Amino acid sequence: MNDTTGTTPLPVIVVGSGPTGLLLAGDLAAAGVRVTLLERRPHKISNLSRAFVLHARTLEQLDARGLADDVETAGRALDRLRLFGRLTIALDTLPSRYNHLLVIPQYEVEKVLERRAVAAGVDFRYETEFVGLTQDADAVTVRTRGPGGEAGELRAAYAVGADGMRSAVRDAIQLPFPGESVIRSVVLADVLLAEQPENLLTVNTVGDAFAFIAPFGDGYHRVIAWNRARDVPDHEPVGLDEVKETVRLALGRDYGMHDARWTSRFHSDERQAPAYRVGRVFLAGDAAHVHTPAGGQGMNTGLQDAANLSWKLAQVVHGHTDPALLDTYQAERHPVGKAVLRSSGGIVRLAMAKRPWTLALRAGLTTVLDVVGPARRKAIGQITGIGVRYPAPKGAHRLTGARVPDLALADGGRLYEALRGGRFVLVTPEAYEEPGARKDRLAVTHWAGGRRTALLVRPDGYVAWAADTADAAAIEAALTAHVGPAETR
Repeated sequence: MNDTTGTTPLPVIVVGSGPTGLLLAGDLAAAGVRVTLLERRPHKISNLSRAFVLHARTLEQLDARGLADDVETAGRALDRLRLFGRLTIALDTLPSRYNHLLVIPQYEVEKVLERRAVAAGVDFRYETEFVGLTQDADAVTVRTRGPGGEAGELRAAYAVGADGMRSAVRDAIQLPFPGESVIRSVVLADVLLAEQPENLLTVNTVGDAFAFIAPFGDGYHRVIAWNRARDVPDHEPVGLDEVKETVRLALGRDYGMHDARWTSRFHSDERQAPAYRVGRVFLAGDAAHVHTPAGGQGMNTGLQDAANLSWKLAQVVHGHTDPALLDTYQAERHPVGKAVLRSSGGIVRLAMAKRPWTLALRAGLTTVLDVVGPARRKAIGQITGIGVRYPAPKGAHRLTGARVPDLALADGGRLYEALRGGRFVLVTPEAYEEPGARKDRLAVTHWAGGRRTALLVRPDGYVAWAADTADAAAIEAALTAHVGPAETR
C-alpha cells in the first residue's frame, strides 16, 4: 500500500515511540504538521525503562509545552546530588524555575507525552516495523511491515529515526556508530525492599562495586549494580543473590530486597553517529548517541534533541523558512551529544577509580568542585542542560544562541507560558507593537521592567536574535529572517 495523499508526500514520519519520538511527533502535530509515528511494538508503555531522572533544562522544555506540572506531580523532587561519596552538589541555586532534579521513571514521562501526542492528532502506527528506506531530492520512501507481516510503503518529505541504540533508520542511511563498551555486565532488578533507603536516590561506589537505587513510586525500586570483578555475557541469567551481593559491596547493605519482578543484564556503550542528518533523514536520541547512565543525561539529551529539531521541521514544512535551517540541527546538537559522552564517561571513570593516580585525580576534582564556585556551576550547567549554549553567527549580538531563563512579562505572564504552541516570542520595550501578521507562530510581549533590549526567542527557548537598540524596521527584518515573511491577506 502506498500511503500518501495522492502523489503528495506526508510531511514527516517519525520512527520510534520512546520519549524522544513522542515529544518530536507531538510538537509537529501541535504545530499543524501531519506526522505519522511508526512503532514496531504493540501499544503498551513498558515499566522496564532504565531512565529515572529529568533535569532542569528538560523541565523547562516541558513547561514550554504546558506539561511540566504533570511530570512534577508524577515524580519527586531532589534538590541536591551526592557524588563520589563525599561531594554534595546543591541544585537549589540553579538559575531556573526548576532548581531541582526530578526522580521519575521513564514510563511516566512517556504517558504524559503520549497523551499530548494523541490529543494533537499524531497518526500512531503500532506493530508496524520500519524495514528500510530510499530517498531522492523530493522525499523519503519508507518501507514497513505491518502487524500481519504485510508490506507497506509511505512517502514523506522528511523522516526521523528515534528508534534507539540499535536504530534501523541509522543502518538504512548507512551511518556508522563508532565507540566502545565502557561497562559490561551491569545488572538491573526491580525489587521490593524491607528497609527504605534514607535518600530518594541512593548511589555509591566502593572498590570494584557500584550500586544505584531509585523508587518507582509503586512500592518497587529499580536497582542498577555493577561488579568489576564479574564480567559475564549479557545473556547470562541474573539471580537476586548476585544483585544483593553487589549492592552490599557498594552500599554496605542490601535493604532486604526481595520479590524481583524483573531482572536483566546489559552493557553500557559510548557511541555517537558522525552525522545527525543524511539528506532528508534525521537521527535523534539514542539513535544518534548513547553513553553511560552516569548523571542521568540520556533521556534528557534525547528530549532536547527533539525540542531543537521539531520547530525547525515545522518552519520548513510550512514554508516559512529556507530548508537550510535544518542544517543547524547538526551544528547545534552534535557538539552537545559529544559533551554528554565526555561528562557521563568522566563521572563513571572517576567513580570507579582504582589506581592511585586516578584516586588522586578524583580527590582533587572533588575538592575543586566543592570550593570553586565557577567550576561547580559549569559542572552543574553541563549535567542539567542549563549551561548549553548554541553557536551564533559571526557578528551576532552577545545573547544570540543563549538559553533564556523564564522571564516575568509586562502582562503578568511568563516567557515559557508565551512559548506554548511552538511559537517564537518577541520581547520588546513597550514602544513596539507587531501588526499581528504572524500571530499563529509569533507572540509579542514586553519586559516587565525597564529593559530596552529587543529579544526574539526561538520556540525551544534560545535567543534567535537580539539588539540593545532597534527600531521597527530592524525588528521587522529580524522577524522576516527567523519567523518568516508576514502573511498577506
